[in-house]
Amino acid sequence: MMSRARKSPVSDWWWTVDKYLLAAAMLLLACGFLLSLSASPSVTPRLRIDDSFHFVKRHAFFLLPAIAILVGTSFLSVRQVRRWSLIVLAGTLLALIALPFIGYAAKGATRWLAVGPLLLQPSEFLKPVFVVVTAWLFSESSRRPDMPCNLLSILLFGLCAALLITQPDFGQTVLLSFIWGTMFFMAGMPWIWIMLLGGFGVVGVLAAYVAIPHVTTRIDRFITGTGDNFQVDRGLEAITNGGWLGRGPGEGQVKYGLPDSHTDFIFSVAAEEFGILLTMVLVATFAFVVLRGLYHGLQERDRFVQLAVSGLVLMFGFQAIINICVNLRLMPAKGMTLPFISYGGSSLMAVALGMGLVLALSRKRADTYRRTSVRIGPASMAQPLAAGT
Repeated sequence: MMSRARKSPVSDWWWTVDKYLLAAAMLLLACGFLLSLSASPSVTPRLRIDDSFHFVKRHAFFLLPAIAILVGTSFLSVRQVRRWSLIVLAGTLLALIALPFIGYAAKGATRWLAVGPLLLQPSEFLKPVFVVVTAWLFSESSRRPDMPCNLLSILLFGLCAALLITQPDFGQTVLLSFIWGTMFFMAGMPWIWIMLLGGFGVVGVLAAYVAIPHVTTRIDRFITGTGDNFQVDRGLEAITNGGWLGRGPGEGQVKYGLPDSHTDFIFSVAAEEFGILLTMVLVATFAFVVLRGLYHGLQERDRFVQLAVSGLVLMFGFQAIINICVNLRLMPAKGMTLPFISYGGSSLMAVALGMGLVLALSRKRADTYRRTSVRIGPASMAQPLAAGT
C-alpha cells in the first residue's frame, strides 16, 4: 500500500495518475497478447517458419518494453513531455529522411529501418510526438502572437505528410491529416483557414486517386466490390462465422486463409473465435479511453495540455476506427494496426508512448487549474487560458 503521506516519485505518481485510463491500457495490452496466441500460429506455415509461436514470442518480447515505455513516460512532467517530444520528433524526421537511402523495403513500400536484428517503423513513433509538438505550437500562437506558430505548424505538417507519402504510406498520411485538422479546429482557428485547408485536403485525395495507381485500385475495389478483395471478404466471413459467442479459442478456420490475420485483420479473428460480444468489449474499451481522455482535455485550463491530450486520444481512437471499419468492409483497406492488439513491435511501442503521454499530461497537478464549466466548440477552446507550465 502506498501512503499519501510518504513523498516519493512512485507514491506521487500513484496518487496523481488516472488509474482508470491505466487499467484500460493494460486490459488492451493483455487482450492483444491473448489474441496473438489465437491469430499468430496460423501465419507461420505460409511464411515457412518452423516455430508456430514465432510471432507470439516476438509479441511478448515487444510487450515488456511497451509496458516500460507506457509507465515510464507517465512519470514525466508537462515540461518534460514537451522537451522529449521535440527530441523524438527530430529523431523520427531524420529517420524518415534517411529511409529512401537505407530503409528496408517490403510489399512495395520502404517504411522500416534495420536496428540490429530489429526492424523499426519511424512513422509510428512520429504520430504521438507530432501531436504534442503541434499542440504546443497552437497553444503558443495565442500566447505569443508575434511568433509565426501557426505557419510553423502548417510547415511541420506538410513536411511530415510529404515524408510519409514518399514511402508510400497513405494510411498514416490520412490519419495524421485528420488529427492535425481536428486540432486546428479545436485551437479555434478562423473558419476561412479551416475551409481553405479542408479544400486542400479534398484536392489532395482526388489527386492521389487520379495520379497513384495503388490508391486508385484500392478505392475502386471498395466502391465496386470487384477485383482482389480476398482479405476483406475473408475477414468479413470470419466475423459472420463467429456469431455472438464465437467458435472458441483456437477454433477459428478463416484465419488460415488470412495472410494478415495477426496484424490488420486480428479483429476478424477475435470475432470468429470469441464472438461479437468480445469485440463489443474491445470497442467499448477503446471508446472509454477516448472519452476519458477528452474529459481530461475539456477539464484543463492549460491550452497545451488540453490540445495535446485531446489530439492523442483522438488519434488512438481514429486508428482503431480505421482498422475496425476495414475489417467490416466499411472503408478501403488501409494497412492500419489495431492499437495495442495487432502484432507489430513499432506499433505496440509507439501506441504505448502515446498513451504514456496521455497519462503524464492528465495527472493531477498542483500548478494547473481545472475548468469549472465546459463549453464544447472552437470558440471555447480559443478563450484565454491560464498558463500552468
